[in-house]
Amino acid sequence: MQTTTRRLLTALAGVSMVGAVMGQQPVMPANIDKLKQMKVATTDLNIPMVPQTGPNADAIKENLKRVKMPPGFKIALYAIVPDARHMAVAPSTNMLFVGTRKTTVWAVTNRNSGEAATEVKSFAPSLKFSNPNGVCWTKDGFLIVTEHNRVLNFPAAEFFYEGPDVAVIEVVGQGKLIPPEEESYNHGARVCKVGPDKMLYVSLGQPHNVQPRDKIKLYNDVGIGGMVRMNAFDGSKREVYATGIRNSVGQDFNPKDGTLWFTDNQTDGMGDDIPAGEINRITKAGQFFGYPWKQGKTRITENGYDKDPLPANITDPQVYMDAHAADLGMTFYTGKKFPAKYQGGIFSAQHGSWNRTNPIGARIMFTSLKTDGTADKTEVFADGWLNPETKQYSGRPVDVANLPDGSILVSDDFAGALYRISYTGQ
Repeated sequence: MQTTTRRLLTALAGVSMVGAVMGQQPVMPANIDKLKQMKVATTDLNIPMVPQTGPNADAIKENLKRVKMPPGFKIALYAIVPDARHMAVAPSTNMLFVGTRKTTVWAVTNRNSGEAATEVKSFAPSLKFSNPNGVCWTKDGFLIVTEHNRVLNFPAAEFFYEGPDVAVIEVVGQGKLIPPEEESYNHGARVCKVGPDKMLYVSLGQPHNVQPRDKIKLYNDVGIGGMVRMNAFDGSKREVYATGIRNSVGQDFNPKDGTLWFTDNQTDGMGDDIPAGEINRITKAGQFFGYPWKQGKTRITENGYDKDPLPANITDPQVYMDAHAADLGMTFYTGKKFPAKYQGGIFSAQHGSWNRTNPIGARIMFTSLKTDGTADKTEVFADGWLNPETKQYSGRPVDVANLPDGSILVSDDFAGALYRISYTGQ
């Protein structure tokens, strides 16, 4: 804790100094000003709990009986978490944080170390979040929350989340992650990860189905339709790390070789079967992944991009997924409890299509890797949240995360729940 405390004090002081030197004193809500100074923002210490039992929980458990997985695996309700999106499992305590596309980040705690969480409540409720979809950890246990157009850092969040006031560092101020005029309801859910280099990596989906030609330079310069990296504590050293991405809402570093993998969502309006979804691999800074000239194996026709010569420096996907399955969160399985074929591979969530004639997705996929670190085979791992007869969803998986006990969690923003998948071998 001494290291964490020193980092907190240094970071808070550094942020104040940077603001004073640069003369950046934006008008902000009083609460965040107080929390940045570790002061009390509210006197109401009671945070309502989300009910974990009742008819809703019973119905979700009943729906899970229809989920099919390989023999030996079991799925169960872990927690009721409204609008549950991306997850960040705490490194030291038996809890996790869950982002949403609304205004809440959830703190999910398992106080008895059982097979389900014991309480769910909002995190830092004295703050007002805006689409806090992405949550991730620094290497020394600071929680990062990436909103639509802001990045916040919460020192020792897993130890001080019990009350409504939590110390905060403003990594990127409101309106400074992307130009405010580029804000849109479309593709505003960010995801983040801290890499082996201790830098923060954030994906920035572009706010169009296909970006207009006059936006290309701006988007490449800012990192929209790509990925940026920066210092996780003050936002310094920001650079565009990758470009040519439409809307990535899932990423993870391979712990074996440090490469960064990400999913990419498909272009709409081209038909049911094109373009393919993608899982990509970044091996070095500056790689270009083809968009808007190409996605999957398909040339993009909107705005006439298919009439241009195809850029020569495209890095092709590692995996081509079914079109419009909406591939979102992904994680490398780091546990030891699943059979050997799953260890070191990728579990990814398909949210399910919204405008396909015959819906597809709402399932968990698994991708194995070759010995050289590239993708091998992809297969369906868990399926059953989409009724093929009624074409209705009983759940829509968003993200996958490792638990320390070797099981995995799956978030579902439609059912508003987290599921725990474990291996029993029976």
